[in-house]
Amino acid sequence: MHTDPGSPERLVELLRGRRIAVLAGAGCSTESGIPDYRGPDSKPRTRAPIQYLEFTRDERARIRYWTRSAVGWPRIANASPNPSHYALARLEQAGLLAGLITQNVDGLHFKAGSTRVVELHGSLSQVCCLTCRARLSRDAFQERLLSANPEWAQHLHATLARPADVESAPDGDAALPDHLAHDFRVPPCAACDGICKPDVVFFGENVPPDRVAEAWELFDSASVLLVIGSSLTVFSGRRFTERARAQGMPVGIINVGPTRADEFAAVKVEGRLGEVLPPLVEQLLTQAAA
Repeated sequence: MHTDPGSPERLVELLRGRRIAVLAGAGCSTESGIPDYRGPDSKPRTRAPIQYLEFTRDERARIRYWTRSAVGWPRIANASPNPSHYALARLEQAGLLAGLITQNVDGLHFKAGSTRVVELHGSLSQVCCLTCRARLSRDAFQERLLSANPEWAQHLHATLARPADVESAPDGDAALPDHLAHDFRVPPCAACDGICKPDVVFFGENVPPDRVAEAWELFDSASVLLVIGSSLTVFSGRRFTERARAQGMPVGIINVGPTRADEFAAVKVEGRLGEVLPPLVEQLLTQAAA
């Protein structure tokens, strides 16, 4: 029987018997209610994501970011893993997965039970001082934000019937009118009065070298690379497919829409992760146990 070269069955053949490294993008979290920037179902962006230099140099931009983040954070914090996250955790527990390199900052892989995860772009669950590097949880910083702005919080709830319905973004930012940032106060670092920033890599900011090294170590422990839910537009993720190509490591892809590695992927399956990945993992586990 002829098998479609882009079928899940061909992808199972590619992955079977090989040590798998996964590169996960925003498409892995869309089915948990977290939007992506470039997916086929993404809404047109009314504003660009904040840039690193804008955040560090422009106080008003910083205030606008934290105003929106104060609204957007609960949606991220309360998100639950979807079947794709759980399927990947099962694959790791069975010893078939070398680990995950994720471009996502929502922490859902850990919530699902994955343990060897390199969060390439950091995690929204942490806040870091840019001066003294002190860290605290995003939940704790949320309490500080709301305590510093009690009248703003009341005004927000009076203005927006359901703040949870506000358009959000993968980085926890939310679309709010600029006037809601007026008089908003952002508390400084409690240790040194420095600027507090979410511990994520903003656009225009470099991934920390030690994190890149950890990702390469994971990559080097695998014999096949599986890309899921990423268009590979950003170089910080695409570099792994380019090294795989240079080294002759096979690349498999599951995504909705084109990616920057389609032309040299051994198998490309077009489909939503929640529909494709769980049954694919089930086949791999069944064959491994046989």
